[in-house]
Parts: sequence; C-alpha cells; structure tokens
Amino acid sequence: MLLLKIIMVPGFLLLISLASRRWGPSIAGWLAGFPVVVGPILFFLAVEQGNAFAAQASVAALSALLAMIAFGIAYAQAAQKLAWPWALTIAVLVWAILATLISWAPGSLAFSILCAAIGLLAAPYLFPRVQPLVPTSAPKSDKLIQRMLAGALLTLTVTWLASTVGYRWSGLLAVFPVLASVLAVFSHRSQGPAFTAVLLRATATGLYSFAAFCLVLALALPSLGLTAFVLGVAVSLAVLGISKRLLARSSTAARLSSADA
Repeated sequence: MLLLKIIMVPGFLLLISLASRRWGPSIAGWLAGFPVVVGPILFFLAVEQGNAFAAQASVAALSALLAMIAFGIAYAQAAQKLAWPWALTIAVLVWAILATLISWAPGSLAFSILCAAIGLLAAPYLFPRVQPLVPTSAPKSDKLIQRMLAGALLTLTVTWLASTVGYRWSGLLAVFPVLASVLAVFSHRSQGPAFTAVLLRATATGLYSFAAFCLVLALALPSLGLTAFVLGVAVSLAVLGISKRLLARSSTAARLSSADA
C-alpha cells in the first residue's frame, strides 16, 4: 500500500502535466478534478479502519469540497497580484478556516451535499476573469520530477494525518488540495497567473466527478463494502465525461467575458 501511495499521485501529476503541455490548462485542470488523491486515502481508511469509518469520512470529504474550491479561488485571485509563496499561504489559510468551520457543523449527508452544491455552483462566478492562454513552452523534465516528488510527499503526509484522527477530520484532510497545490505553484512559476487561473477554474468543473465519487461511497460502503470503490470510480468517470461539456461552456463564457472587459 505504501508503494501505491507513492506511485499513484505522482503518476497522475505527470499525466496532468503532459496534458497541460499538449492541450493547455483547461484540460489539465479538468483532469485534476478526478478523485485520484481522496480515492486511495478513503480506500486505505476502509481497509485499516473499516467500511463504516470510511463511509463517514466520505461524508466529511464531500462537505470539504467547499473548502477545496475556495482554495482554488483564493489562489487564483491572489496570484494575479502576488508571488506564489503568498498566494499559496493565503489559499491554505482559506482552506484551513473553512475546513475548521465545516468540522464544527453537524455531520450529515444533507449538510455535505449542500456544501458541495454551493461550492460547485458558485465557483464559475468567483474566479478572476483572465484571457485563456496557451502554454508557450513545455515544463522542463526537472520540474516534472519536482512536481511528482512534491505530490508524493504531500500524499504521504495527508494520509498519515488522516489515519491518526477521527473520521470527520480524516475526511476533511483527505480533501486537502494536494494536486491543486502542486499544480498551482508550478504553473504559477512557469506559466504565469493567467494560466494558473484558467487551470484552477477548470479543476473546479472537474470536481463534479469528485463529488459523485464521495457521494457513492457514503451511500454504498456500508452495504457493498470495498466493491463500492469500483462503483464510485465508474460513476466518477461518467460524471467527468459529462462535466467536459460544462468545461466547454465555461471556457466560452470566460472568453466572451474577457472580450467584453
């Protein structure tokens, strides 16, 4: 399992980075919405802590989607005027504040669905308006390696922390924006703030698949056990495909807004 933790997220980061080079920030961000981090963490929790624990953590993870989206919005907004260390600090603080507030609220599936819905529906209106850009140069190989190492380290840290606390914070920590942090920082450094804003906006659209995955686990884990993960991945992939249409509409609307501005 340790080897899987080390390989999966860095491998997905490599895939997203290559997608960014080939198709630009919109497609890369959209792919980043797939639950490649929360999936393994919840799976490890199910194996180590039991299906009931993982189901409750899935409910908490669904509510934490609001904090994850707020992270992306905060980083994208801050990046337009600040360097990456400040933008990252502000975004992490926003995530921590919202995650803490969510942890104090009653933990119910209805509350989690409400949080996720608010985040997903509000996101298109809160990201900065920028002109979508095409990357001018491919990231160097050493930067790809740095991305992968950073992703592996963050995943191990978050997984370890999630296994040492109760189900509520396990679910919240499982949704710490590991991929978003790495992608935002490296994109900001190499491609600029406008590129980063487009990528993070697209990530918010891809998070519909993330929400579907967590919802399936919350409902199906108690009765189906680990088989629920197979169902969750299948539903998540289907929703990811549907969200591609939302991404296309969002990109068109952003271009029109930029042109009007």
